[in-house]
Amino acid sequence: MTAPIVRFAPSPTGRLHVGNVRTALVNWLFSQGQGGKFILRIDDTDLERSTKENEAILKEDLTWLGLAWADTFNQSERFGIYDQAADKLRAMDLLYPAYETAEELDVKRKIAQSRGRPPVYDRAALNLTDADRAKLEASGLKPHWRFKLSGERVEWNDLVRGPQSIDTSSVSDPVLIREDGSYLYTLPSVVDDIEANITHVVRGEDHVTNSGAQIEIFMALGGKAPEMAHMPLLVGADGSALSKRIGSLSVGQLRERGIEAMSICSHLAKLGTSDNIEPRSTLAELAAEFSFSKIGRAPARFDETDLENLNAALVHAMPFAEAQARLAAIDPRADNEAFWLAVRENCARVSDAGNWVEMIFGKAEAMIADEDREFIIGAGAHLPAGELTASSWSEWTNKLKAATGRKGKTLFKPLRLALTGMEHGPEMAAVLPLIGRAKVLERLG
Repeated sequence: MTAPIVRFAPSPTGRLHVGNVRTALVNWLFSQGQGGKFILRIDDTDLERSTKENEAILKEDLTWLGLAWADTFNQSERFGIYDQAADKLRAMDLLYPAYETAEELDVKRKIAQSRGRPPVYDRAALNLTDADRAKLEASGLKPHWRFKLSGERVEWNDLVRGPQSIDTSSVSDPVLIREDGSYLYTLPSVVDDIEANITHVVRGEDHVTNSGAQIEIFMALGGKAPEMAHMPLLVGADGSALSKRIGSLSVGQLRERGIEAMSICSHLAKLGTSDNIEPRSTLAELAAEFSFSKIGRAPARFDETDLENLNAALVHAMPFAEAQARLAAIDPRADNEAFWLAVRENCARVSDAGNWVEMIFGKAEAMIADEDREFIIGAGAHLPAGELTASSWSEWTNKLKAATGRKGKTLFKPLRLALTGMEHGPEMAAVLPLIGRAKVLERLG
């Protein structure tokens, strides 16, 4: 295979959400796994809704996820090139003006449907004479511009869906330019794909029908249509259509909630594939494991609970060096490798480490039941001498077992409650040296 060149083309009208992160990720993994190129195209032809602020946030989110791009450009800087392409299509009689209003088109669709016919545009505009068009424009109407489809069948072998076929006589001639002269997605996208030598277009299956028209536009402009891969869309955990709340779940929101970038990438990379959903520590691992052949045809079920569990598993195995900067920001006392290794398996997020800082390094509210008070007060006498180490807990409890006859919960639970004020938590063998001899004796009373 020639090294693939792919593109991710978000519109800077809002934050990156779960659905389009998955598209970006699959494009990135495929291209990097094949030694290819990942291009970031900013689709900002909607000048009213697109903002530089959103573009900056979008790039920040991609960078945080680790999805670096080899090149980037903005469509808003290329209107002159799109104008040239439109003029070429007009000269070929493949781009024609149509004057129906949105209301008139809606009436036409309803009439067609009432007669049992598909709601396909009837090409009435092709029958207009120059005089007709002049009269319409004199009345204040401005045309939108439609691409004239061939009416032939367009076929391609989809990398996810297999052989695909679109009868272009069964769909409406697509509008490429609005009445106000602004471009819809289709024409700029094709022009850019030709110029950037895009080899593969990877996107959601909701674009399958559009692909027939786009392939014909590629051909009309003298380009070669890229290979295509249309992925099943995300659905909710119960199999229903993805709720608006989850569908709009942004990278920013997940990041603020303490979800790791690699948790998001690990989850979305395996979602809807034959691979198990398991945490991976690097994008390179995910890229090496990626294959379109693993993507199923059924909708991919996105479950926030699965993402949370995956995040916890990743945090449990996270090296100190990766967590250090965030631990230091939580509390200078947490900037301690032994502390992190002691508490990480009790953290679903790195920020959860803050729950254990005061308990270990500060003051813990000791909990001592009346029936255990004598045992706790006397326990200090059996504490191993010298600096406490990882083996001190075992040595200490063995001595207490021999001296008092206590064992199991009656031995370990009162000690934990007295030293930490909690019934559950990190392994005491790791916690004891961190608390230190002086504080242990102080807490035993």
